Amino acid sequence: MVTGLPADAVLAQLEQWQLRPDGPAIHGHGTLVQPVRTAEETAAVLKLGSADAGSEHEHLVLRRWGGSGAVRLLRADPHRRALLLERLRPQHLDSLSDYEACGVVGELYHRLHVPALPQLRTLTSLVEQWLGEFSVLPRNAPIPHRLVEQASALGRDLIADRSGADRVVLHGNLHSGNVLTAGREPWLAIAPRPINGDPHFEIAPMLWHQWDELAGYVRDGVRTRLHTLLDAAGLDEDRARGWAIVRVIHAAVREVDSGSDAAAITRYIALAKAVQD
Repeated sequence: MVTGLPADAVLAQLEQWQLRPDGPAIHGHGTLVQPVRTAEETAAVLKLGSADAGSEHEHLVLRRWGGSGAVRLLRADPHRRALLLERLRPQHLDSLSDYEACGVVGELYHRLHVPALPQLRTLTSLVEQWLGEFSVLPRNAPIPHRLVEQASALGRDLIADRSGADRVVLHGNLHSGNVLTAGREPWLAIAPRPINGDPHFEIAPMLWHQWDELAGYVRDGVRTRLHTLLDAAGLDEDRARGWAIVRVIHAAVREVDSGSDAAAITRYIALAKAVQD
């Protein structure tokens, strides 16, 4: 059972909502997704998240999106981090080519980037925290110091420019593995980690997802993804590049702090270099 999700909690939620299991459960990072049938025989999924799974406000954004561009929320118990969701089909957007997948995700940005919700954390506050992490990173860390300095400067400039800051809801982790096909629409987003912010911040996960597919042409592959996303979403290239560098270098710093293997850090450094001219 997933840490923080004991079996009796899962059984209690099934009983409370009169659900019966309808297939094997999927265990993720701090979450459990159980296919179910409702008392009315509707196919759905029960999603349970642990306290540290970043799911505190998932129900709010799913309700706000109302099934437009995202999985539809059927029922929620926020205190238990429990969601009852429409059941989508198992085909991920990963099944498409890079070009097609980036085009779909770029179009989803238009639908998901609704006006900010007051309950959500802001990107400004998050990046202020990141800047503190950058400032205490040892100079001998396995990340080129010039990239850390560049990310720090970009982060300060981007949050200082209020024209794009904190104005829309961001999915927070939108990549092709978090987009599934459905009966009512071709593609719908799942598993948001919502935050209020600048829409240009959203791009980085699509650049680093399925990294192995870029082997041998990282620079060109990353740039193709970037430009396809920008064209589909109508975003500004310089601002998107800036946010990508900030987000990617923070991901590298997080890997350093967690003692991850060198390959993950190298991947993020390569990506930070590839998005630049």
